[in-house]
Amino acid sequence: MIDLYTWPTPNGFKVSIMLEECGLDYTVFPVDIGRGDQFDPDFLKISPNNKMPAIVDHGGPGGQPYPLFESGAILLYLAEKTGRFMARETAARYLVIQWLMFQMGGVGPMFGQAHHFRQYAPEPIDYAVQRYTKETGRLYGVMDRRLGECEFLAGDYSIADMACFPWTRSYERQGQDLDDFPNVRRWFDAIDARPAVQRGLAVLADRRRDPSEIDDKQRSILFGAEQYKRR
Repeated sequence: MIDLYTWPTPNGFKVSIMLEECGLDYTVFPVDIGRGDQFDPDFLKISPNNKMPAIVDHGGPGGQPYPLFESGAILLYLAEKTGRFMARETAARYLVIQWLMFQMGGVGPMFGQAHHFRQYAPEPIDYAVQRYTKETGRLYGVMDRRLGECEFLAGDYSIADMACFPWTRSYERQGQDLDDFPNVRRWFDAIDARPAVQRGLAVLADRRRDPSEIDDKQRSILFGAEQYKRR
């Protein structure tokens, strides 16, 4: 059994999708990041960077409970645990890892900044909006070229696709149009149609908040003084 500590965000959905794709048994523990659950001392023991998702695998190495934080590391761990969605042969394996790192180092941070400055910033900053919107568009272009060469990012469907897909679901809020990226559109529709993906996206989906619903207290927790306290 795996404990999943998560909230309905792109990073959270990466792991719930993988768990569903692998058919693993898991229990969901909501981490309400607008309420500050991520700062709870017990959660910090699992995820010291106060970020979700995190997991505890009660059937970890040596049969002992094993905690993990960082969504990319969790995907790698689950792929190795199950022998699924990441090739074992070195060249194919590292093709998956490269595109996973593309998401971790590019898609997540840049798409996230586009979200922030277009949706959450307390005042409009045109330079930031333009910078991150354009960089997001550039990254969609990288994906589009790659997906013009193969069906999925690493050839076969893999954890690299599970990592990138949830971030592309909010393309309109990132200032993008998937019609400008036809290969991404084809890839997006194929992944979105997978039953396991739909089950993964349903995890805590009813608790998802629109940016317009965030109040000043939640904004402080997410982006202000509460977030930056030393703990």
